[in-house]
Amino acid sequence: MTTTHFTGLHTVAVPVRDQDAALAFYRDTLGFEVRMDGDLQEGFRWIEVAPPGATVSVALVQEGQGQDAGIDTGIRLATSDAAGDHATLGARGVRVEELLRWDGVPPMFSMRDLDGNVLYVTEISEG
Repeated sequence: MTTTHFTGLHTVAVPVRDQDAALAFYRDTLGFEVRMDGDLQEGFRWIEVAPPGATVSVALVQEGQGQDAGIDTGIRLATSDAAGDHATLGARGVRVEELLRWDGVPPMFSMRDLDGNVLYVTEISEG
């Protein structure tokens, strides 16, 4: 059997209805940095954003061709302070769900972007 040469995960695509609005949300509300924003061909804009220092980015792709916005992305964002981010994002008008604090499990919550795409936030302790 031939092995592959995969070395990591690069980008996860999230379908959005309005790329400009999504870019503003991820950049200005969530604090992501813009890694790429350009037209790859006529009518096809490619936007990649990521938390500062992250190795994996999120591509904000125009919905269509079977990729509808408003999905459960399965994306888990790491934070050092789930409670703090929960409060901050809620105050900024982000639709955040209950902050979960279960025994033996790090604090976490889910949230939705402007298109209703679900993202998860989990507190990761260093050490």
